[in-house]
This record gives sequence, structure tokens and C-alpha cells, in this order.
Amino acid sequence: MRRFLIAGNWKMHKTVQETEAFAADLLPRLSAGSASRPDILICPGFPLLAAAHKAFSGSAVSWGAQNCHAEAGGAYTGEVSVEMLKSLDCTYVIIGHSERRAMFAETNQSCAAKIKAAMSGGLKPIYCVGETLEERRGNLTNDVLQRQIVEGLDGVEPGVDGVLTIAYEPVWAIGTGLAATSEMAEEAHAFIRAQLRDKHGEKTAEAVRILYGGSMKPGNAADLLKRPNVDGGLIGGASLEAESFAAIISHAEALAEH
Repeated sequence: MRRFLIAGNWKMHKTVQETEAFAADLLPRLSAGSASRPDILICPGFPLLAAAHKAFSGSAVSWGAQNCHAEAGGAYTGEVSVEMLKSLDCTYVIIGHSERRAMFAETNQSCAAKIKAAMSGGLKPIYCVGETLEERRGNLTNDVLQRQIVEGLDGVEPGVDGVLTIAYEPVWAIGTGLAATSEMAEEAHAFIRAQLRDKHGEKTAEAVRILYGGSMKPGNAADLLKRPNVDGGLIGGASLEAESFAAIISHAEALAEH
């Protein structure tokens, strides 16, 4: 059985002081040494990674980045390399988030280059896929997901060790007031896993965790996480408060116990 991963994407929120306060609030809320506790990840902005390293070292919480560059180094002002992230003991990196695709012109091809760089450098990529409202209304969801999986993982061998994670973001359901049901999430996750199975085989498809990235909150987490192909969440707003983030972690832990 795949272990749940509950990942917080802080986007462009919080300061160093707020990161320290969040850790002080979150850590006492986590169960001590529970075998069913999910993997827990916080992905703050680049300037906060050193603070996260200090605040979460030795705890059950890992930290990672929201992006990386595909090149190992060079004249890329404002960019951050995999080696820089590894020097701060980052374990994961988010790649191809819908906001970066929409605002910073990231493509499936650029994501593939970043995924390869991350994996070769020892980071675990969380590759984001998902359709827009226009694509959903045009019944293009599966076409979009298939293209993102094929092109975004071109030249990538995910393997059977669970290094690669995929996050499904129904872009149309994030901050729009529209709701994606747990049945919709399961349908998309099952389709993604089928694509992995077709391209990389059964063992790889079963090893890759697929997170739900469509506004998971304490109120809907249990219903989403009980679906067989939902292996956790890539959580935005609800990860900014320790109480709500801990509540989602608790839901995952409770489901893992049964």
C-alpha cells in the first residue's frame, strides 16, 4: 500500500518569523512515532528554506522547494539549481504547477527537463498536471492529462521506488467556487495511473503516488483520501495554518490505520 503524502505548498506566503511560528504550532499537533502517520512535506518560498531546515530538522516534517532550474548552474539570474536545494537538505521539488504554467510559460517539455535534473540530482519531483475550465467543458480532460504525462515524462524513467510523485490539479476548481467531487478526483487519478501503467508497467504505476491538488481542506480530506487512487494532497491555503494542515494529516493517519 502506498503511504500517504500530505504536502503543503505555501506559494508566495509567510516570512522567516512566520515559518518559525508555524513549525512551533504544527509539531506538537503531530502524533509521536505513529506507524500510520503520512509523510509530511512543507514547500515554502526559496528565502524560507533555511528557516524550514532549522525549524523542522529532526522532526517528522520534510521540506522542499516550489521550483528548480533544469541546468546545474550558470548565468541564470534569479533561478535556483537542484544542488542549491540539496545543500539545504530539501527532499522534494514541485514542478509544473498550474500557476507556473499559466504565469511563467512553463511547458510539458520544460517540465521534463526539470524532472530529469531533479531526479539525477537526488530530489523527488512532484509533477503537476491538470486541465483548465475551458478544457474540462470541452471534454478534453483525458486528452490533456495524457499529453502532460507523455510529454512531461519524456525520457524519464519513474522507477519502482516511488521517487516520482504526480499531483492532479483540476485548475478549474481552484479558487473559482466550482467544486470537484471525490468521484471526479478518483476518475482523473485512475486515468493518470492507467497512463503510467501503459508507458512504464504495472510496478511503476503502483509505486507512483498521485496527490490531489484541487483545494483539499479538513472538510473534504477524508472523502478524497479514501479513494483508492488518491495518495495524499498537494495543499495550498489549508497548509498555511497549522490547525487545518494538522487536521488533514490526522484524516490521512486515521484512514491508514484501517
